[in-house]
Parts: sequence; structure tokens; C-alpha cells
Amino acid sequence: MLGILLGLVVLMALAYLGWSIIWIAPIAAGVVALTGGLDLLNAYTDTYMGGFVSFAKDWFPVFMLGAVFGKLMEDTGMARSVAVALTKVIGTKRAILGVLASAAVLTYGGVSLFVVVFAVYPLALSLFREANISRKLIPATVALGSFTFTMTAIPGTPQIQNLIPMEYFKTTPTAAPIMGIAGALVMAVGGYFYLRWREKQLTEKGEVFTEPKDNKITEDEVKAPPFILSILPLLTVLLTLNLLKWDVVIALISGIILIMLLNITKFKRFVPSINSGASGSVIAIINTSAAVGFGTVVKAVPGFQKLTELLMGVKGNPLISESIAVNVLAGATGSASGGMGIALEALGSKYYEIAMDTGISPEAFHRVASISSGGLDALPHNGAVLTLLAITGLTHKDSYKDIFVVAVLIPVLSVVVAIILASIGLI
Repeated sequence: MLGILLGLVVLMALAYLGWSIIWIAPIAAGVVALTGGLDLLNAYTDTYMGGFVSFAKDWFPVFMLGAVFGKLMEDTGMARSVAVALTKVIGTKRAILGVLASAAVLTYGGVSLFVVVFAVYPLALSLFREANISRKLIPATVALGSFTFTMTAIPGTPQIQNLIPMEYFKTTPTAAPIMGIAGALVMAVGGYFYLRWREKQLTEKGEVFTEPKDNKITEDEVKAPPFILSILPLLTVLLTLNLLKWDVVIALISGIILIMLLNITKFKRFVPSINSGASGSVIAIINTSAAVGFGTVVKAVPGFQKLTELLMGVKGNPLISESIAVNVLAGATGSASGGMGIALEALGSKYYEIAMDTGISPEAFHRVASISSGGLDALPHNGAVLTLLAITGLTHKDSYKDIFVVAVLIPVLSVVVAIILASIGLI
């Protein structure tokens, strides 16, 4: 037990320092293996790499195709077209809502979180400038739209955090719709009103819009397609995945093909975009696989049985222990998919057995795992948070407090709401 805790501390501390999980996960796994009495070399070459390769084998197609889809949406101007159209409807005076809605639609349509940051930031900058709102709120606004309810809670979202639990609980992307919608409302409405309150607070202090010292955002030379065409690939992925019940790989391929057909005159951009998306997906899948490999070693040591008993011994609804396990491990790794991968790789089969034995719907376990993955994952060492701050040119001191409220605190509260609904049979 102490060895597992020490391994988690090593993983979290080194990740917080900005060290890549690709090489610190094996080190943390080595700490767990040594203190757990495992042979160090065998724990790495067999146990760790076994978990690593298994996850990569199952999920690399989704990571790669999702990244390619998002990159094509960005480079053809379709992502920008959707964002601009939504903003025109909402109005520039409601800048926070406009940026939030743009990020949410892109994320729910299957665009990678990292791509959403790049696509929405130029729009956010112009809207916040016109509305004279402090740039400090841009990171939290983008995070609310892309790192929270559209990533984990809304039924049918094609984001990986909603797809991973399917393997363990034999569910679909639309699992537990009532729980998901309720959790999404808590996050979206709560986060939005918090940001409006913060806008008013900052304005009263005299903190309004200031130009970035080094504005690297330039106008894209590509002419963006009309909104009606730009939204079609997003709808295609959602409808084929959720209504036609196609495999997510086929759904993403359909979206990619449609993007290229609708932008055939820009065919010279296709290969660079696909290359860039595919290359970016490699880092994402390796990061998550490294975290899962760590979880596989944790599962192999004798102390894990004690940890399992401890988590399973949490009084009350077993959904509570699942939520705690996923949240803690997502926080430790700074990764929603990585933390959930560790937790479900280790405990998913046990929770499924509990679902079968107690009559609690596996869909409830799916949705709680998904929403929980988007809580403590957004601690300061989270890769998406670091990227968001780097792109916006702001620091943790400037904006992390607001990111914490909308992407950590409120999502954790939304899990409580989801569990309460499950306990009274509203799934």
C-alpha cells in the first residue's frame, strides 16, 4: 500500500514539474514494483509493457482518426466557420457565452481538445477585445467549453473519455442520459454564471481587456467554408456514432471523407494536415498508454488487493468508490483518459461484477467513470491546461484559479449529482 502511494506521489510530483509521463510512468511503476516485491526487469518488460501495448492496440485508431479529423477541420477553416457563426447568433456582447458555445460545439462534434484551443483562441481574443473583458478569463472560458461537460457528460460525445468505459461496462456512448445531462447542466450553467460573476468582479477592479504583448495569432489565409457545410462533418460523426450505432472508427472515417469532399479545392492541404494530426496522435496515445502501463503494475503487486478492499469498502453506493478511484488517479497523472484507464484497467471488472450482482445499471458506472475523469485531471500539471496557458500567453497565476473552479471544482460537484440520480433510479 505504501509502495503504491509512493509510486503515485512520484508520478504526480514529476508530472507537476513538467516531466513527460512517457518516461516518468516507468520510473513510478518501478517504485511500485520494487516495494511490492516484483522482479524489476520483468515488471517493466512484461507487466508494464503488456498494459501499455494492450491499451495502444485497442485505442490507437480512435486517437489517430480523431486527431486527423480535428486537424482537417482546423486547416480547412471549417472549425473557425462554426465558431464564428455561433458567435454571430449569440452576439459579441455575450463574449463569454459565445466562446463557451463555440468550444462546446467543436468538442461535442469530435474535434480534439488541443485543436479546439487553437481554433477558438483567435475568436476569443477578438470577442473579449470588443466586450472589453479581461483576457485572464479566456483560458477558463475555453476550458469550460472543451474540458468539461462536452468531454465527459453529454450522452453521445465522441471524445475518448466517453468511449473508454464502453469496453469495461458493455455500454454505448449514450449511456445513462439523465445522469449525463444533469451533470452537464451543473457544469455548464454553474461554470457560466461563475465566469459572469468573475467578469463583473474584474471589471469593477478596473481589470479590462489588454492586448497580448506578443500576439502570435494571424489571420488564416484559407477562406472558411459556409457554416452549413462546416457543421456537416460534426453532425456526421455524431449521427453515425449514436443513431446508426456505427463503430467510432467508421464514424470518424466518414467525417474525414466528408471534410475532404467538401473542401476538394484545398486538396493540397490534405496530406500536411493528415500528417500533422497523425503525428500529434502518437504523443497522445503514448502518454495515455504509459499511464495505463503504470496501472497494470499497480494491479500486479500484492498491496493492490488491500487498495481494492479499501476502495470497495467505502460505505454506501459503489459508484462513490469508483468516482474516488477515477478522480484520484486522473489527478495523479494529470490526464482524464490516463487516470480513468488506470482505474478501469485495475477495477473495471470488479465494478461490472458489482453491477451484475446488485442490479445497479452498468450505464451508471460508465457515466460516473466518465464524469469523474474530468475532475481532478485538470490540476496544474495537466497537459491541456499547460497548452491552453501557453497559447493564450497567460500564467497559472493569471488564470488557474478560474480554471480550477470551472474545470475541477464544479465537475467534481456534478459527479455528486449524477450519483444521487443513480441512487434513486434516474439513469
